[in-house]
Amino acid sequence: MLSREENEIVTRVGPGAPMGKTMRMYWMPALLSHEIAEPDSAPVRVRLLGEDLVAFRDTAGRIGLLEEFCPHRRVSLYFGRNEECGLRCIYHGWKFDVDGGCIDMMNEPPEYDFKHKIRTTAYPTCELGGIVWAYLGPPERIPALPKFAWTQVPATHRHVTKVVEECNWLQGLEGGLDTSHAPILHRLISETSTRGGFKPSSPFVAGKAPNLVVDLTDYGYQYAGIRALGEDKVHIRTYHFVMPFHQVRPHKSERGYEMDAGHCWVPIDDETTMVYNWSFSTTDEPLDEEDRLERSLGNGPIHVDQATFRSKANRSNDYGLDRTVQRTESFSGIDGINAQDRALQESMGPIVDRSKEHLGPADKAIIQARKLLREAVRTVAAGGTPSGVGTSYYTMRAREAVLPREVDWRRELTPDMQEVALQTV
Repeated sequence: MLSREENEIVTRVGPGAPMGKTMRMYWMPALLSHEIAEPDSAPVRVRLLGEDLVAFRDTAGRIGLLEEFCPHRRVSLYFGRNEECGLRCIYHGWKFDVDGGCIDMMNEPPEYDFKHKIRTTAYPTCELGGIVWAYLGPPERIPALPKFAWTQVPATHRHVTKVVEECNWLQGLEGGLDTSHAPILHRLISETSTRGGFKPSSPFVAGKAPNLVVDLTDYGYQYAGIRALGEDKVHIRTYHFVMPFHQVRPHKSERGYEMDAGHCWVPIDDETTMVYNWSFSTTDEPLDEEDRLERSLGNGPIHVDQATFRSKANRSNDYGLDRTVQRTESFSGIDGINAQDRALQESMGPIVDRSKEHLGPADKAIIQARKLLREAVRTVAAGGTPSGVGTSYYTMRAREAVLPREVDWRRELTPDMQEVALQTV
C-alpha cells in the first residue's frame, strides 16, 4: 500500500506536480502518425500531462506540437489553417511555424510589425514506429530517441492502436505489470470458445499461481512469472517494464508465429489515459489482417471509435458484460482481453486510494514499479536524471516457454539480460 501523500505524488501529472515534472523528462507518445498523415492536413488536438496542445504536419513534412491557444487572444489553433509551412490562426491571421515562432500577422500594418517578438510554446517531436513522440521537458535534458525494438521493424511487421481509458495512468500500468491476474480474469471456461482469452489447456491457466522474479535494470526491470506444471516442468513468461509507463510481453499471432506486444499508458491528465497498444512480428512473417483487427484483445477498429478513440464497450453499457457468457464461456463475460482490463481498472474510480490496499507476494512487480517511480521523482527533484532515458532497452525481448524444472531459465530464455541486470529482488 501507499500512503495518501505517496499516492498523490505518483499519480498527479500536471505541469507543477512532482510526477508531472518527472514524466516530462521522457519521450512520450503524442498521437498516431496517420492522424496527421499528409503535409498541410488538418491539425489535431492533443492533450498530454494536463496540457492542451495542437499537432500539425507542415508543407515540408515537419511536425509541430504547439500550445493549443494562440498567444494573441487565446483562441484555439485547432481551427487554424495549415498552409505554407505554418499554422495560421483564423481569428486575426497570426501564423506559427513548427518551432513556435510567429512568422506572419495579417491584422497588423507593416510599419507595426513585431512578429519576431512573439513565440508560442512548441515541443520537440520525433516519428518512430507509426507514432509521433513528444518531449515536454527542459531542452538541454532531451534524452535518447525512444527506439524500442517494435519501432525499428517495417510497417508491414507491426501494428499500433490507441484507446482512451477513463482513469489514472498508474491504474493501467499496474494492471499491465500484474501477471497473476491474467489466467484468472482472461480465462476461458470452454475449450471450444472462440472468444479472446486463455483456454483451460494452456500452460498459463493449467499452471499454479506464479512465483515472481524481478531483475532490476537501468531502464526499469525484467520480471518473470514462474508456474509449476506437474512434477517436472515449469511455465515461464517474462516481461519488461521500461520507465515510466511501458510494458513489453510475449505474444503469438493469430497464425501462431512469435511476436512481442505491449502497451504505453500515457497520461492525458490526472484522470484520463491514452493507452497505446503495439505488437510486432519477431520473425520474417509480416502481420496479416487478423492480427490487425485485434479481435482477441478488443483494440481494433471494430471495438474502438476511430474518430474519438473511445471504446465501444464502456461504463455506460457495463463493457458488454454478458452473464450467460460468464457462466458458460469466459471467466469475465466481457469480450476482449484489454476491454476486460479497462473495465476493472476503471471500476476502481478515477484515482484509486492505494492506502486501502492489501498487497501480497503476487504484487511484487507492482511494488517494485512504485519504488522506481518514487525514486525517479526524488532524482528529478534533486536535479538528476531518472532511470529509463538511456538506450539499454532498445533490443530487449519478452519470452515464454515450458521448460524442465531443473533448467536455468535465465540462460535458456534471456541470455541478453546478463549485461543489463543490476539486482534480483
